[in-house]
Amino acid sequence: MSTYGAAQLAASFRTVRKNTIQIAEEIPEEQYGFTAAPGTRTVAQMLVHIAVATRIWLAISKSGVSTLEGFDFMTPFQGNMAEEQKSRTKAEIVALLQSEGEAYATHVAGLSDEFLAGDITQPDGQSSKSRLETMLGAKEHEMHHRSQLMVAERLLGITPHLTRAMQERFASMQAAAKA
Repeated sequence: MSTYGAAQLAASFRTVRKNTIQIAEEIPEEQYGFTAAPGTRTVAQMLVHIAVATRIWLAISKSGVSTLEGFDFMTPFQGNMAEEQKSRTKAEIVALLQSEGEAYATHVAGLSDEFLAGDITQPDGQSSKSRLETMLGAKEHEMHHRSQLMVAERLLGITPHLTRAMQERFASMQAAAKA
């Protein structure tokens, strides 16, 4: 019996995506062209990047390969880059985050513990990871970029929702301690 498997990964990924969507909803559409520094993605591009990046992990999982040596990363990567360049409204980006996130979570939820326990040799041909660890990469990738979006929120004068929730909990605890 696995203590962390497909169901747990799917649930935690859905939580991460829900938080990303909340950030997407809180940033005003007129700020979707904002970049934190020259040469970086705009808010809109970052959100689309997050939305479609899961396609690479889906391709790996659906192929059932046991090695990533020779795996064609460039085709899905170039497709994702093209998606980032498409003009979309805020509503379209939020819908893309929802649909792509749910497609990934649904796929993961249907994987067996046996499949997830299998090893995948990494592109270097010398190291390997379990399929579970490989599939966790999508969540880790999203959290990495979501932190960048939270910095963008700060630069735009928005306090991120997770920070606001923490501040509310602390204020409640302080009020309870005084009472």
